[in-house]
Amino acid sequence: MIKNFSAITASSYLSMLFMGVAGTLIGAASRNIGLSPFEIGLMITVQNLGFMLSVMVSGAMADTVEKPKILFLGSLILSAGFLTFYLTNLFNINLLIMFTIGVGIGTYEGVTDALLIDIHPQKESLHININHFFVTFGSILITVYLIFLQMDWRNAIIQSGVLVLILALAFGLTKLPVNRTPSEPYQERMRILTRDKVVIVFFICTALVVGVELGSIGILTTYLMEMRDFTQITSKFGLVVFLVGMALGRILVGYFSPQDKINRVLLSLLGCSVIVFSGLYFIDLRLFSYGAIFLAGLSLSAVLPLILTQAGLLYKEMAGTVLGSIKVAIPIGGILVPFLMSTLIRFSSFEVSLILFPLSVLLAFLLIYFVSPGRSKVRQPSSLD
Repeated sequence: MIKNFSAITASSYLSMLFMGVAGTLIGAASRNIGLSPFEIGLMITVQNLGFMLSVMVSGAMADTVEKPKILFLGSLILSAGFLTFYLTNLFNINLLIMFTIGVGIGTYEGVTDALLIDIHPQKESLHININHFFVTFGSILITVYLIFLQMDWRNAIIQSGVLVLILALAFGLTKLPVNRTPSEPYQERMRILTRDKVVIVFFICTALVVGVELGSIGILTTYLMEMRDFTQITSKFGLVVFLVGMALGRILVGYFSPQDKINRVLLSLLGCSVIVFSGLYFIDLRLFSYGAIFLAGLSLSAVLPLILTQAGLLYKEMAGTVLGSIKVAIPIGGILVPFLMSTLIRFSSFEVSLILFPLSVLLAFLLIYFVSPGRSKVRQPSSLD
């Protein structure tokens, strides 16, 4: 049996790496598979439906069931999804497989943070930040690996499936005591959401920001090839640049966001995102395209961590409940924006659908600007006491 905390922590990090691989699969391989923009949107939507269902169920189970057992099951499901994805060209079958991939990675999101809190009671923040950094690292890894394999995406996904199967074995051999302390009930979290306008704003903004992030990852290579004449290789390099910008932003956010200025930094980043995404998707920047792509990833990457940090500081006495409620918005955002894109593409055009990206971050900026600052001034002092 595996009881070593370092080995268990490494398993958690590795699972989040494969969460990044799965989340970027469609964006990195869509052109090689031959998916249309409409099909890409549907794939991302269905994946996030599976993710949303799984993160809710696995999170609730984590209080009464051994967490490694949940991760073992989730890893088996994810491995099966990887190994069977596009063995057939039937689109509807692959939609179902994409749903199971979403279920697999949803168990990672729903359980690994709680697992790290259990085994690192004095360093929760550090390990959770590293845990989520590995999501971005996994996204970069699969994109670069596909370039290295000269677009042999099936080989990359099969290898991923085998590695996740080995990870499942590691979780199956891991033994940890069950933490039977119940989490805040779902009804209580919903009561807070419906009564507090600041929590509602953070919830909506989380959905918008995650939607832009996942939508960009899913559609960027297709956009660069269809609208800006990039090649298979150069478009994937553009996706790598976007992900590197996100990874760098997530590393730096803790160093350049003092607690008393989080709201100001958050608004600045959202404002920059509106400008950068507008330029990226609606101006032919030619040689400067990679710079715009990097800035888009950099400006957007820190927004979600800052929203969660701000919520935790404003409501420190009930941070678990508030953050748990806000996290429900992550899969909702991953469903909403890609679905709206697919709808606009079907009834209008691919180019028109791109307006959703700057509009989404603009709406997030306006919501936080008009609702959050006033409440922040009232709540922040008490939360920091």
